[in-house]
Amino acid sequence: MPSDPRSDLSFLSRLGVDGVHLSGTSTGQVTLEPATDPDDPSTLRSPPRWMGVSLPPWRPPTGASMTVVTRAQEAFLVWRETPAPRRGEIVRQIGDELRAHKDDLGRLVAYEMGKIAEEGRGEVQEMIDICDFAVGQSRMLYGKTMPSERPEHRLYEQWHPLGPVAVITAFNFPVAVWAWNAMIAAVCGDVIIWKPSEKTPLCAVAVQRIVARVLERNDLPEGIFSVVQGGREVGEFLTTDPRIPLVSATGSIRMGREVGKTVAGRLGRTLLELGGNNAIIVSDRADLDLAVRAIVFGAAGTAGQRCTSTRRLMVHEDIFDELKDRLVRAYAGLRIGSPLDPDTLVGPLVDAEAASAMQEALAQLQASGGEILFGGDILEGEGFEGGNYVRPAICLAENDFPIVQEETFAPILYLMRYQELDEAIALQNGVRQGLSSSIFTNDVREAEAFLSARGSDCGIANVNIGTSGAEIGGAFGGEKETGGGRESGSDSWKVYMRRQTNTINWGRTLPLAQGIEFDV
Repeated sequence: MPSDPRSDLSFLSRLGVDGVHLSGTSTGQVTLEPATDPDDPSTLRSPPRWMGVSLPPWRPPTGASMTVVTRAQEAFLVWRETPAPRRGEIVRQIGDELRAHKDDLGRLVAYEMGKIAEEGRGEVQEMIDICDFAVGQSRMLYGKTMPSERPEHRLYEQWHPLGPVAVITAFNFPVAVWAWNAMIAAVCGDVIIWKPSEKTPLCAVAVQRIVARVLERNDLPEGIFSVVQGGREVGEFLTTDPRIPLVSATGSIRMGREVGKTVAGRLGRTLLELGGNNAIIVSDRADLDLAVRAIVFGAAGTAGQRCTSTRRLMVHEDIFDELKDRLVRAYAGLRIGSPLDPDTLVGPLVDAEAASAMQEALAQLQASGGEILFGGDILEGEGFEGGNYVRPAICLAENDFPIVQEETFAPILYLMRYQELDEAIALQNGVRQGLSSSIFTNDVREAEAFLSARGSDCGIANVNIGTSGAEIGGAFGGEKETGGGRESGSDSWKVYMRRQTNTINWGRTLPLAQGIEFDV
């Protein structure tokens, strides 16, 4: 029987989120108009949705969003003048604070979002890793020097901070995606306004309090790191405000279309990380032991609620039955229960609505002619309260089924056969999304074909590892309806800065480019 997650909640008090009257909007040390009435819908409460307790819609206090942006603008004037390595030192200290609170914050992620505690700690480790990365990046915001065609001239480019950056995050990674954006943007000289998911407000409050201690110790102004809690109305405010030059948004394709359209309407910038419909190709030359572990982690881990979760599986016909049977056996052994129980491998979906969406998807699959091979049911009884514990499902499907073409944020794995590699690649690419992909093969020709221009059309393409578990050192993002944005590592820092081309004439004449003569 799953252990009671209410048994030890002392981590809530250590993170400062055990009270009923929590202000969700903050510019650092300062919180804005905290609620005082326990029945006020703006009051944040700590029981998570997977326990069957639904948080009411959170609406920001009047004028709070405007105040946050104004203070962010003021803080930017100070922060942009702070030397980049000094900004990196502040990020280093934030990383140290996160290290000190890794276990508690990881448990809060599990408690509020529902992923298992091991994955919650892993998410906090991502935050720590990106802090370390950003510290080094703070000394490598490189420009370029180019030869000038004119004598006694120097031509070069440099990068400057943008300004306030809005970061809109989703419930499934309630803290890591913020850190991917915020830590890199901070060393670039930007200030950050965070709108977290209304499904995971406490994680944002806890992180804000951790960061605020660093800012206070270093006598830095309010507004470098801010949080505005709320629903759609807060996101709409941030996307329409012309004082915010960049909006980074993670969420559904529908949401991304709205954000992109709105921000483009004022000629602002967006960084969009949207849906994924990720596939693994399993060749007849694959190591099946390796493949099974990766598939199960990718499809059932986080209860199928990662943007990189494995949704589709293209299996060579010669090994299809063997792999199918091995997956069914593996799924039968998955331990489902409280995310705070260390023995659990699959926690709950984020809420009962997600479980209902999974049931609807399975019904559509069957209506199209697909078959459920294993799982898919909602679990009931003691320890499974809330209506959102589900058994991960394995299904037979065709790639052109309407429901297979969509991303269902639940642990549903669609199995399909293929004969030739080109056919498998076409199936994998045959969806509107393009985030993550993988092939399992020991044939170097197959691997290289998959990674070539005629291979995977996704932003992430792996060989002999699954679709999930990206490291922070590489740029993270996808193509097509996934949005085209890149965040985290590599040269993703450039999206948070503005490029400036400079020409210096250090001579005593004024030659014009392209040899133009213009004598006055």
